[in-house]
Amino acid sequence: MTDLGATTPASLPAPRRDWAALLLCPVLMAAALPLVGSASSWVTLTAAGLAMGMMIFLMASGLTLVFGLMDVINFGHGVFISIGAYAMLLVLGPLAGWAEADSLPLNLALLAVCIVVAMAVTAALGLVFERVIIRPVYRSHLKQILVTMGGMIVAEQAIHVVWGASPVAIRLPEAFRGAIVIGDAAVERYRVVAVAIGLVVFAGMSLVLNRTRLGLLIRAGVENPEMVEALGYRIRRLFVGVFVAGSALAGLGGVMWGFYRQTLTAGMGMEVMVLVFIVIIIGGLGSVGGCFVGSLLVALVANYVGFLAPKLALVSNILVMALVLAWRPQGLFPVARR
Repeated sequence: MTDLGATTPASLPAPRRDWAALLLCPVLMAAALPLVGSASSWVTLTAAGLAMGMMIFLMASGLTLVFGLMDVINFGHGVFISIGAYAMLLVLGPLAGWAEADSLPLNLALLAVCIVVAMAVTAALGLVFERVIIRPVYRSHLKQILVTMGGMIVAEQAIHVVWGASPVAIRLPEAFRGAIVIGDAAVERYRVVAVAIGLVVFAGMSLVLNRTRLGLLIRAGVENPEMVEALGYRIRRLFVGVFVAGSALAGLGGVMWGFYRQTLTAGMGMEVMVLVFIVIIIGGLGSVGGCFVGSLLVALVANYVGFLAPKLALVSNILVMALVLAWRPQGLFPVARR
């Protein structure tokens, strides 16, 4: 008889990497260089595309997490992005001096406080949203779409009540303004910050889901919730935590998107929801890694096409989605049982 206890982690086969999907963005960047012609323009476009991709990922990661692990379609996700952006005003008012100070540590501290406050506000809202709106409609996608859209409308009107209907202008912290000049290329400083934060969030999500006991329980709960309950774990609490975490990530995305736009409106989150859904579909419904690659792919294509053929820029995202789905109908990184 085989001694199962003798099996060690080192003897388990390593997961296969899908190099065809992983190399899409590097190949696209390499192919764009001769088309753009100028190396400095290519650097600027690529840096802008990577930064935009990271911001799209931050806004989409919470939704793909909720859908992938809970099978919940939350059309109200956009309002969490908006509320996360507006929550910055709770910080920017009292700490206005930090924003105007020409000090990178103070400006980074201000950004960190904005992120913490926005994530706390949207996490609390997500807890209420899950209990009042989502919980009664688990396992019914049609009802989820209807009730979350209704919740979105109510929340948008609440933003108007609290902060007013007029757009609110904000300014970037002093150290994030301007650009870093590399030869003849210029890269905006804020885009560098966005790339760094996006990478940190992606690494953290991948680590938690794939390398921790909590991530193992969540993924096991998706595959076989009855077995997880039989082992003594409260699967309902795990899923509530996932929804709260997804809402908090939307708040983080709202902060980064708000600083990028420098104008806050109640509908700013819904304006990007079509793009968010495109990214999630391209990556594979529920795949965090696919969401990351899809965000970068969409943003890079939009930047390159906008430079080479401006008239096609508006439809470039749809074209990318159509091509990817023609190649892989379930997305770049399809999730099991989806």
